[in-house]
Amino acid sequence: MRPQEAVEMALELSRADDCVVIADESSTANLRWAGNTLTTNGVTRSSRLTVIALRETGKGVAAGVVSRSAVDRDGLEELVRAAEADAAGNDDAEDAAPLVSGDAAGPGWDDAPAETGIGVFSRLAPELGDAFAAAEAADRRLYGFANHELTSTFLGSSAGLRLRHDQPTGLLEVNAKGEGGSAWAGVGTRDFADVDVPGLTGGLARRLDWGERRVDLPAGRYETILPPSAVADLMIYLYWSAGAQDAHDGRTVFSKPGGGTRVGEKLAGLPITLSSDPKAAGMECAPFVIAHASSRESSVFDNGLALSATDWISDGTLTSLAQTRQSAGRTGLPLTPAVDNLTMTGPGGGASLDDMVARTERGLLLTCLWYIREVDTQSLLLTGLTRDGVYLVENGEVVGQVNNFRFNESPVDLLGRVTEVGATGPTLPREWSDYFTRTAMPAVRVGDFNMSTVSQAS
Repeated sequence: MRPQEAVEMALELSRADDCVVIADESSTANLRWAGNTLTTNGVTRSSRLTVIALRETGKGVAAGVVSRSAVDRDGLEELVRAAEADAAGNDDAEDAAPLVSGDAAGPGWDDAPAETGIGVFSRLAPELGDAFAAAEAADRRLYGFANHELTSTFLGSSAGLRLRHDQPTGLLEVNAKGEGGSAWAGVGTRDFADVDVPGLTGGLARRLDWGERRVDLPAGRYETILPPSAVADLMIYLYWSAGAQDAHDGRTVFSKPGGGTRVGEKLAGLPITLSSDPKAAGMECAPFVIAHASSRESSVFDNGLALSATDWISDGTLTSLAQTRQSAGRTGLPLTPAVDNLTMTGPGGGASLDDMVARTERGLLLTCLWYIREVDTQSLLLTGLTRDGVYLVENGEVVGQVNNFRFNESPVDLLGRVTEVGATGPTLPREWSDYFTRTAMPAVRVGDFNMSTVSQAS
């Protein structure tokens, strides 16, 4: 059964007052390697069908949502009835709003779902082979994986909406081990055509060379250069925490004392902009809302709502918070639904990471962050660990590797203490790559990054 057929049949079977159906067809290809040898590869396929039944109660609308994998024709009616039963047992939905309407099928609605396959690695695999040989010759070992997923989403509703989106999501992570410890590099991609394997592994070799000299440092506040990957992990958590409804209700760091939100408040002294755009080159994502369930930042009633470029922070000032039509009505702020990518920029002409290091008298250069956890919601204080290389910089040169640290920092407070913003480029977050890969970030310099304790993590 084609996903479009599943959508149409579910809508026809529905006895609810209104109905939204989302069909996701996914294929995934992967490569894995260890000790300079490819170990596994494979291709998988999956499907998921979500039915959202809406029941008018006289005072509002109740919603029932049921999602199941690999639904065939025989199981379709059971799924629809389950969603209707869920709606019958639920109270009025706080996020209720009229469904987004449509009168014609969107582009590609009738076409077959897109698929990926092992061929997506046709250029990557030979380059990995060369990298394995070079690492073996240098008595180093490479570990890692490459993953590519292609999901076709078909969204239909009883209001006439018929939309389709194809989303490619790829990533490559490489870990190198040798006498200098370990080093990590990663990159997000749509199709692996832009992945520079020699550049990634060359950078890893340089970091392992730096790590052959060890220096022990105590906990404390250090001038620190955070590379784009580490910045991405912090800014993604800030973005996930920037819900308008929670801020309006006084629950988050973006809540204004006394009521309301901090929209319009200056958060950064430098002209930093944090933005999302479904059309961002190389990070293209769904141009309309796809909501399989409602939350405080998304709504099943908003399915199909058009998305556009949005500045969350503009020139250092908080300008928008993620929200639904319902929360926009409550907060009085413009409607700005979340978008599935994130970009941070600073003043034009930002320096490269190497140039930032060359201008450092004494400080730390990080590789990445991991095991990030929230400590305090009201300040968005986060804790976590450094990983795979923290390096000491003196007089513009890396002079050795230092021990790992546990850090305690709020990304919101950090924005106000950033002293330099580098050039923006595509990057992969280390901690959140399972959930969010489409990011472009700069390296940033912070004069007093809080390394709260020494960590024994390697």
